[in-house]
Amino acid sequence: MDYGKYFSADVPSFLKSPVREIFRVVDLSQICSFAGGYPAAVTFPTDQIPSLAEKVLAKYGTKPLQYGATQGIPELRELIAKRYSVPVSQVQITTSSQQGIDVCSRVFLDPGDIVLADNPVYLGALQSFKAYRAEVLPVISSVVEKSRPKFIYVIPDFNNPSGKTMTLEEREEIVRIARELDILIVEDSPYRELRYSGEPVKSIRELAPERTLQLGSFSKIFAPGFRLGWIIGPEPLLEQIYVCKQCLDLCPPVFDQYLAAEFVGSGALDANLVKTIAEYRRRRDLMVGLLEKYMPQGVSWTYPEGGLFLWLTLPENIDTVAMYDEALSKGVAYVAGCFFYTDRSHRNTMRLNFSYIDEAKMEPGIKLLADIIRNAV
Repeated sequence: MDYGKYFSADVPSFLKSPVREIFRVVDLSQICSFAGGYPAAVTFPTDQIPSLAEKVLAKYGTKPLQYGATQGIPELRELIAKRYSVPVSQVQITTSSQQGIDVCSRVFLDPGDIVLADNPVYLGALQSFKAYRAEVLPVISSVVEKSRPKFIYVIPDFNNPSGKTMTLEEREEIVRIARELDILIVEDSPYRELRYSGEPVKSIRELAPERTLQLGSFSKIFAPGFRLGWIIGPEPLLEQIYVCKQCLDLCPPVFDQYLAAEFVGSGALDANLVKTIAEYRRRRDLMVGLLEKYMPQGVSWTYPEGGLFLWLTLPENIDTVAMYDEALSKGVAYVAGCFFYTDRSHRNTMRLNFSYIDEAKMEPGIKLLADIIRNAV
């Protein structure tokens, strides 16, 4: 039976995630995996969750088990509004930050529209833009002359995949371009609170609140299993996102929102962030030290001030896609950098995650990867 004839015209635009394909066929516990973007389980407040649940049920009864408002529960919206110094009316809770990206795509993009983005760009965002048949182009002056884009998408703090942080001047240039073209900015900020060194830089939302939708996430600062995020932005834009979300999920997970509200409101989030930042700073420095120890000449990497990723650049003659099967067969996984480029270029790059891997596996994994690279030179 030919099932292909039943699919919509959007289906050919769907992109598979190479990271998810790895998880689909490989038991991560059996290899040294630097491939995913998972946070470390030791940062999850597992000891507090039972008491949080008890407090929520004692305080609200069955309310957290019922449907809730599409915008999110007032208690959580108010806490986020206070934390980021915005009116409650400018806060929309989402079912994950990834939904925030997708709902922006759904609300603002038509087939053939242009999105300007970092290059390399977060793969989950690229998947969403492509699913709505948009064209994704780098944020450069020669591009903006081609056609008026719909919006600019950036991760200014500790970019996924590169780990880089935009300077204030670079953020101001993004704002300048957006104002010149009279377009929106989608500022994806899932890692902003995970800074391990350096000084904080003003967010793009702070520089251009009138045209910026800032996406946040509890996945990296609470636990990803709760699937909670938020959008901060101008009320007229959030109104259309609110209407769109009604047909997507009716409302974000209500019980999870009450748990998050209790976690934030009690001060437990900030206390846990102190521990999380210390843990990730140590893991980042451990990985950088191992790269310095084992990697052959000609390999360079970023030193991120926060977030979860390092970006490696190898000699130009090395193809990290072609090298991948050998690496996986020997017990180490990474994500080839070309998958984060719209034109699949830069095949001599790779993304490494330092937050998830068992620390006992980090050194043998880096050593093994270095040996494979050395043999490929």
